[in-house]
Amino acid sequence: MTALLATEGLELAYGEVTACHNISITVGLGEIVTLIGSNGAGKTTILRAIAGALTPRAGNITFDGRDITTLPAYERARLGIALVPEGRRVFPFLTVRENLELGAFKYRKDIAKVRGLVGAMFEMFPQLRNRASQSAGTLSGGEQQMLVLGRAMMSQPRLLCLDEPSLGLAPRVVENIFRTIVSINASGTSVLLVEQNARYALQTARRGYVLQTGSIATSGSCRTLRDDKRVQEAYLGRAAAPAAGLR
Repeated sequence: MTALLATEGLELAYGEVTACHNISITVGLGEIVTLIGSNGAGKTTILRAIAGALTPRAGNITFDGRDITTLPAYERARLGIALVPEGRRVFPFLTVRENLELGAFKYRKDIAKVRGLVGAMFEMFPQLRNRASQSAGTLSGGEQQMLVLGRAMMSQPRLLCLDEPSLGLAPRVVENIFRTIVSINASGTSVLLVEQNARYALQTARRGYVLQTGSIATSGSCRTLRDDKRVQEAYLGRAAAPAAGLR
């Protein structure tokens, strides 16, 4: 499979403190790849580096064959990388529609296209249509997660980076969010997923990387990782069952 994203030997640090070292991962065209690991393992740090919010101390990042290691975040967004950060960071005093429109910044001169994209997001998330004029800060947690997903998709990304999309959501809402992620991927968008719910992550993705204290402990197909006793004991529980309704 052709690699859309590849990192090689990344070393990531905050000041003098090394957070990740020797990180080499790939995301193929049309793939969902997941990063799992305990809190503090370095998952969010890797996403930040890919999106351009953190400059690697060593190593390189390529996107569609182009070296983007030192490229600014806004240029990466123009190339087709979108990050949905942890914590559902909506603009609370702007309306749902205004939040979505901000996601289409690279199309801001094409009003008709922006309107079309907003309409497409309302088709994807019908609940948001009914709240188009409502302040984003008054939405439920699940609705805010839909909104930030929709806002990211307004840029028509080729790679969608998701950081803990299920965090703090009710189980039924989580199922809907993951079905949406699968649908987004089926439309042609590659996905790099960081997720605390390892069961959902490994049922949704094709391949995965397990991080431990800033490095990759193991990797492989998600089927292989689900069968790995170490992964079962650390992240799934010995009797972990597949997530209902997911591939």
